[in-house]
Amino acid sequence: MNTNRRFLLKGLFAAATLPLTLAAPHALAESPEIRIGWQKGSTLSIVKARGDLEAKLKAEGVKVTWTEFPAGPQMLEGLNVGSIDLGVVGETPPVFAQAAGADLVYVGNEPPAPRAEKVLVPKESPIRTLAELKGKRIVLNKGSNVHYLLVKALESAKLKYSDVEVVFLPPADARAAFEKGAVDAWVIWDPFGAAAEAQLGARIVADGTGIANNYNFYIAARPFVHKHPQVLASALASINETGLWVGKNQKEAAAIVAPQIGLPPAIAEVSVSRYGYGVKPLTDDVVKHQQQMADTLSELKLIPKKLDVASVVWRPTR
Repeated sequence: MNTNRRFLLKGLFAAATLPLTLAAPHALAESPEIRIGWQKGSTLSIVKARGDLEAKLKAEGVKVTWTEFPAGPQMLEGLNVGSIDLGVVGETPPVFAQAAGADLVYVGNEPPAPRAEKVLVPKESPIRTLAELKGKRIVLNKGSNVHYLLVKALESAKLKYSDVEVVFLPPADARAAFEKGAVDAWVIWDPFGAAAEAQLGARIVADGTGIANNYNFYIAARPFVHKHPQVLASALASINETGLWVGKNQKEAAAIVAPQIGLPPAIAEVSVSRYGYGVKPLTDDVVKHQQQMADTLSELKLIPKKLDVASVVWRPTR
């Protein structure tokens, strides 16, 4: 067993800040299934395609089922209503979901990936800077990672969120509006952003570099974490192994992702190269980042109340 896996398994079995109780030895027999939400182009899409996680958990008597979602907010809606146990989403969806009362737990994060989200404008657009977005119509997926990117991008240009008109559409519909010229800019993540760059000639006005960290978080349903930590630990350890493989084999990973997202391998490789890989327990700095985000969204009245992010973080002992 390698060092990464030993550390992850050791940490995931010990909860430091949540009132989580280790499941009894017969927990696997009681619920031999983990339901995982995934998005095309994500680390979990590669995990699903490679089949290693299913093989590992099958050997432990656990069934794996997969449900596809178009974006993080929809995935956490699924988690909230009990249709999935685990998923990976960008940094903003968990804040919106917690504010809406979802019984969720942060159980890990991937390294930040600021280049994987961006503000795009059409090829012929006269807009060259973030400041020129004032008064413009901007489309994004509500509650997704790019929602916060827009807030911080405008702030960096000394603009307010109210200085622009925000339109909420899921990625496919947003691209259609962008192509038709119905909006002036599109705030989006990869692989959708990489595809628009390559296929439409869309220009990047700004990405998350120096503006937003763009973490991906592994989010689990609290009842599942409470009852089946062994299953969760095994799943995250397997996901971590695949993530580390992706980091070292991006061309091969892109070949897996390309048919899923209907893009040439070259575009898929650009998308893969912009993300971080491997699952780590949340550090104090990451929790602080999420709290600052929650505070910002609360101040802007984008969420209805203030949050305590640390209260929903599973922090393993080190």
